[in-house]
Formats: sequence, C-alpha cells, structure tokens
Amino acid sequence: MKLFVPGRLCLFGEHTDWAGHYRTMNADIKPGAAIVTGIEQGIYAEVEKSSIFELYSTADEIKNVWQDFSCRMDETELKRIAKSGSFFCYCAGVASYMLEWYKVGGVRIRITDMTLPMKSGLSSSAAICVLVARAFNQLYNLNLNTLGEMNIAYLGELRTSSRCGRLDQACAFGVKPNLMTFDGDEIEVRSLNVKKPLHWVFADLCAEKDTIKILSDLNKAYPFPNSDAERAEHEALGQLNLDIVDRAIKYMAAGDAESLGKLMTEAEAMFDEKIAPMSEALHSPKLHATLNDPNIQPLVWGGKGVGSHGDGSIQFLARDAESQQKVADYLNAHGMKAYTLTLKPVHTVRRAIVPVAGFGTRLYPATRVIKKDFFPIPCPDGMVRPVILILLEELIQSGIEEICLVLGSEEERQQYADFFEHPLPDEHLRKLNPEAQEYENHILDIGKKLHYVYQREKRGFGHAVYQAAQFAGNEPVLLLLGDTLYRSDSNKPCALQMIEDYERYNRLMVSIHPIPLAEVSRYGILHGVWEDNDHTILNVNAMCEKPKASYAEEFLGVRNKKGDKEYYSVFGQYILTPEVFSQLHEDIMQKEIEGDHVTEIELTAALEAVRKRSGMVGVRLRGRMYDMGNPLSLAKATLEYPQQ
Repeated sequence: MKLFVPGRLCLFGEHTDWAGHYRTMNADIKPGAAIVTGIEQGIYAEVEKSSIFELYSTADEIKNVWQDFSCRMDETELKRIAKSGSFFCYCAGVASYMLEWYKVGGVRIRITDMTLPMKSGLSSSAAICVLVARAFNQLYNLNLNTLGEMNIAYLGELRTSSRCGRLDQACAFGVKPNLMTFDGDEIEVRSLNVKKPLHWVFADLCAEKDTIKILSDLNKAYPFPNSDAERAEHEALGQLNLDIVDRAIKYMAAGDAESLGKLMTEAEAMFDEKIAPMSEALHSPKLHATLNDPNIQPLVWGGKGVGSHGDGSIQFLARDAESQQKVADYLNAHGMKAYTLTLKPVHTVRRAIVPVAGFGTRLYPATRVIKKDFFPIPCPDGMVRPVILILLEELIQSGIEEICLVLGSEEERQQYADFFEHPLPDEHLRKLNPEAQEYENHILDIGKKLHYVYQREKRGFGHAVYQAAQFAGNEPVLLLLGDTLYRSDSNKPCALQMIEDYERYNRLMVSIHPIPLAEVSRYGILHGVWEDNDHTILNVNAMCEKPKASYAEEFLGVRNKKGDKEYYSVFGQYILTPEVFSQLHEDIMQKEIEGDHVTEIELTAALEAVRKRSGMVGVRLRGRMYDMGNPLSLAKATLEYPQQ
C-alpha cells in the first residue's frame, strides 16, 4: 500500500491549540482557532504487514540521518525507544499506542521519498506520526477516520520527549486549508475553500529557535493570568485571534488576496506586541529583517512567522505566481530554504451527465411508445412533469450550466428535440394560462443547455458514462441516473447538497443511503468510517458489488450513533473526477487489446480503482429517491411526490 502524508503550515492561529485546551481549567479562556493547511512537500512510503515493527528508507534526502530500524512488537520496548530521543522515537511512540489499544501486529514501512524539510516548523515529526498511524489503520482495517488517525498521531508523539501542539497533526487532512477549533478537550476540523489561487512562499530561516523555551514561557500565563502582560497574552490568543481567523476565512472565500496578506502583517504585529514580550526566545531579528526586506515587499501582499515563531520559519503571500517564484529564488539565494505552496480553488461543478439510453424493460409495454424518463409525475405546484424535466430542473437549481444526455442512438434524440427545442404550436399555446405560457419559455431555455452523446454499443454503465468524457473535459462532473427521481427533505436540492460537499472535500464522491440487510445482494454496498459527528460524510474504504447478506453482515456494516450496523448503497448521484474517466479509458483499452468486445465496462470497477489511489467520500443526502424503472416505485412516486 502506498501512502503520502504532507507537512503542515499554520497560516493563522499558532499557539491557540494548547491555549484553548486550558478551557478545561478556566472557562473564561476563549476557544482556540487556527487555519492550517497541508503543503506540497511530504513523506512518501510503501507499507505492508510484518511480524515486527520496521522502518527503512531508499530516499536520498534522509540517508545521512536514517538507519534501518526494527523492533519487536513489544509494548515495553516500543515505549523505551519512544523516550530515547532517537530519530525513531516518534514512530515507536505511535506503534506503542497502536499495540496497547488495538492489539495489532507489526508493520514494515519503506520511506521512498522525503521532500519535507525537518526541524523547520512544518511538522515533519507529526507527518511521520500520522504516516505510522495511517499504516496501522489501513493495513489492519481499524476503521479510524482522519480525526482518529490525527489524535493517535498526537498521543503517540506525546509518548516521546516532544511537546507538540494539537494542530501539528493537521497534516492528516491532506493538502488543503482547514479551520481547526480547540475547545478544552474537543477538537473540530472543517475544510475551507478559496475563491482564487493563493500563492504562498514559506521558508526555513536557517537560524536559531528554542521551541521548548517558547512554549514553557508562554504557558506560564495559563490557566489564570496574574499580570497585565499575561492578560494581554490571553487576549491575543483568545478573542483577537478569533477575530483575525474569522476575517481570514472571509477573505479566502472571497479570493481577496490583498486583504488576506495585509491581515498576515496585522497578525504578526499583534503577536509582536502582545505575545513576544513573554519570552526572550521570541526575539526574532532574522524573521523581522526578512519580513521588512525592501527587495521582497513589492512582490508580496504580506507576511508573518510560522508555528511557535522565533527565528524558525517565515511565510509570505505573494501577489501572483511570477512574484511567488521570485520571492522563493531570492530567499534561497540568501541562505534560506524556500518552498512554494499554491492553494487552489476547488472547481465548482458546472456540468452534469444524465444517461437515458435504457429501454425500460420493467415498464413494458408502455415503453414501446414512451421512454421511461418521459413518464409523467404530478408535482407539488399542480403541474405534471416528465421525469427528465424534474431532473433537469434540479440540476439547474443547483447551479449546473451544461448537461449531457447519453442516448442509445441518434433516432432517440428526436423525442428530446421535440420537447426541449420546438415551441408548442400556437393552437395549443393559446389554451394555456399565462403562467403556463411563460413556463414554455423556461422549457426552451433548458433545451439550450443540453448536449447529446450516443452509446451505440450496449457495453455497460461505465461505457455509457465514458461517452461523455469529452464533454466533461478536465473538470469534476455530476452524474445523475436518468431513471431515478430525487426528492430533497431540505430547502436544498439533493444535487446542490452534493456539490457543496464536493467543494469542501474535493474528492470522488458518491451519494449513499441505508438499505435493509435483506436487500444488499441487489446493490453495490459501501463500507467506511464516518468523518463527522452527524454521520453524513463517510470515508469509503471498501466497495462490494451485490454481496451476500452473510458477507455484508460480517464485513460491510457501518455503525450508527446507537452502535447498530447499517448497510449503505449508492443513492444514485455521483461527482466524478477526471481520474474516473482516465480509468474508464484504461479499462476500455484493455478490453480492446484483449479482443474482448462483449464484457461490460462497469462504473463500479473504475470507481473502486480510483478510490484505492485517491480516496472516495460517501455523502448521506437529506432526501429520498424513487427508481422510475420499477413499477412499484413509480406508483409510490406518483402518490408521494406531489406532497409538500
């Protein structure tokens, strides 16, 4: 199994993780809040099960400090190594926790590449701890979510001589910005989005920094302040920080890089005024000289320190990509180690695919004269709409700009053209009331957003979806089933719920819903770990097509809040990433090479391949679905859908 864990960069809110923890002793302390992002540099590894715990490396970057290491999976021995202060102490700390609490076997970890600098405020120790926790979790199917991996990495590092903060392990969440809040023992993580690309430069100042003394000095003011200076520190790490973080989130969401950069400079000035006087180790001549360097100022919107501050690392928000590279080159030329990080906006989903090529066998003989996606459904406003119109209206209400229908042949297109492109004859139009006449224009407007592709060979659902690959381009695309009707239980259409969750998680996404154990053999079943307290976001770790009930009961149950097992199938909406179309292309080409023109190309197989490489999120939508190809479900929809 291949793993990657990045380093992390604290953009705003350093020190508030441990400060917020003191709320368990003093309720007057404000919760901590920090904006933290993974970076593009990190640790790459291959992991597998082993009878012992062993680490070795083939990465050139750490050969000078790395020696092959192995140890029995013995709790006493692992704890001893964790306290030794050796290079492997962090790994041993996490392994000892895993053995103590989960009774796991061993793991072999081979570091294949290390692009993350060590001892530079970018949490290389936290990254290795997360890597070890994730290796045990995935190899032994412990069903820990990302927050669980993060917490074990933290607890494992505490078994060493390190005194890391709670935000260091945010690298577990990958290369994206997150808001972390620290309220006593409670930690919450929420993904943030950015409107426009933000061009960061961060650098190791290659100077002296005493993190242990900084933390020791600053902790003296907690939990209860005893002087004006200590009260100023509480204010800076409390309410003032909350205000800064709140403004930073708004600037990132708006794509206002200039205001965000100025806010960085403001945050640094506040730190220097209210926090730096508390520790001599926060005297930072190189940091401030670099922040005020006249050669850098015209290239950046602002800058500040990193992590515990001192003369450890520095960060700037550059004005554009060209300025970003110039700043990095300048810092490198002046004896520092600079790196770039571009936080990119998640492509909002603008396009959708709806396959409608099926005949509708279960609805025969009605489907001799009318396609199943044109079956009429009474709606809450009193109108009777065909299924396809209801689907397309949901897409447009959700912000979709272009829609591709996958048909079986060019001949089928005529029915859609007649409905969406040709106006009603005047003799019929005159019979409609004014509202219905205006609605005619709405239908024709929808027709302008439609594209058509054709699946001329019936080679499976994946093959049908692949016909729209060129339409999808290199963007995420929403996929809806043309014979399924969705009814939201909230004020947001189901499709919009999907899109908003994609913008937070930026991964291949499927909608899910619970089904009875007795019915699992009819569906593809997903297993995973809940990422949120509301049990709406599932980190999918397995997909199984039409399993037997006995297998599902043993291996595929997902625990609900009561501790009972539930079984989840796809709800009928997907957000496909470009990787899915690349995988479908590979699957089709492989069949061509083998001379196999009969075997169906299934979407589930492509989704599983992408999931193994890049992950998959299951989203439990607030809504219901009706299978319009099923006579009983069609009858149920006809009765229920008109109800508000």
